[in-house]
Amino acid sequence: MTNMTPDPSLDVEAWVEANWDPEATVADWWQRLADEKLTHPMLPEPWGLGWSRARTVELVAAMTDRDALGPPGGLGMMLAAPTLIAHGDDELKQRLLPSIFDGQHGWCQLFSEPAAGSDLAGLQTRAERDGDEWVITGQKVWTSFGQWADYGILIARTDPDAPKHRGISYFAFPMRQDGVEVRPLREMTGRALFNEVFIDEARVPHANIIGDIGDGWRVANTTLMVERSGIGGAGVAAPSSAQPGSVAGDLDRSAGSFKHVPHAMGEGTIGRGRVRSLIRMAGDRGKLDDPTIRQDLAKLHTLVEVASLHVGRMKSGNAATGGEGNLAKIRNSDTVRLAREVGCRILGADATITGSDSATGGSIQELALFSPAPAIYGGSDEVQRNVVGERALGLPKEPGPSKDTPFRDLPQNT
Repeated sequence: MTNMTPDPSLDVEAWVEANWDPEATVADWWQRLADEKLTHPMLPEPWGLGWSRARTVELVAAMTDRDALGPPGGLGMMLAAPTLIAHGDDELKQRLLPSIFDGQHGWCQLFSEPAAGSDLAGLQTRAERDGDEWVITGQKVWTSFGQWADYGILIARTDPDAPKHRGISYFAFPMRQDGVEVRPLREMTGRALFNEVFIDEARVPHANIIGDIGDGWRVANTTLMVERSGIGGAGVAAPSSAQPGSVAGDLDRSAGSFKHVPHAMGEGTIGRGRVRSLIRMAGDRGKLDDPTIRQDLAKLHTLVEVASLHVGRMKSGNAATGGEGNLAKIRNSDTVRLAREVGCRILGADATITGSDSATGGSIQELALFSPAPAIYGGSDEVQRNVVGERALGLPKEPGPSKDTPFRDLPQNT
């Protein structure tokens, strides 16, 4: 591969043509993208190139046209990197961000707990200071990619005497250590994307705190905002089926050996490609003359286009309500359900038969099984509506204890 340094006038077609090598290892190809700041070019300097969404789409198209492996994905790129850039100190950013951009480390999100899902601030995982380290004990659940993660973004209670939202701190937590057990959770799709994580006196350096001690809730809200926007379709990257990090073992494989095969999480966002495939499927099966199917395909197309315009508005800085990310997530749940319904109606009885030899290779069937998930993960749709009501519309919160009540004095979730 030859070295061509990107600049504002970069011909992305020429760059990908000159640099993509399917015989290179995944690690080498991802390092090439990272060196040229093309892993996530929409990020600001020095981590990206400050490109617009439209400019980045050109790069994605050039990579997709050549079946080039996309950049490292996962929660390191989606959640950890934006949070670190927004709240990490310079030392922490210099130490942790490069290994996200070159795919050397995989990440997971350690937020939800068995008794703290919708009420995330009710979390009970505790962190106790021991010199230059913190000792973490607790349980997390619904941890996507936890079985392959080198690090986790973790929130834990550092001060039980502080009010619920003010006694939480945010850590970059090393996953591969004694005292951390990851147990995959089998979903009805047959896959195990999510995990539960048990933490028993595991340790994290004090230097790995993101933001200030006790300010973790504010930092976590940045993560949640990014997550909900991403679920709503804000992400722009060529597809990648290789898993980042040192655990999965993909880094030493040839980049060209990975062909994009949608997994369960990939079914959670409906884009233009899915709409086109449903239209083709309806035509192939003689269903385009069905007025109800035509109407739903038109509605699905409209929702996807509105989502694109909405995301463009958020990225341009013109978002005005503070609830755009929440609205994007709610709309995505509606879009996934509509895609499921129209896809199954097009297939008819074939929608009940799964497996690679079934109609559509099982893609619609997996979408149907996975479709309840987007309304739950990343904060349920009910939570999103509460946030929109309270923060964007100014509606009163539900009655409850004073916000200044110490956490240890609150009734605990069970």
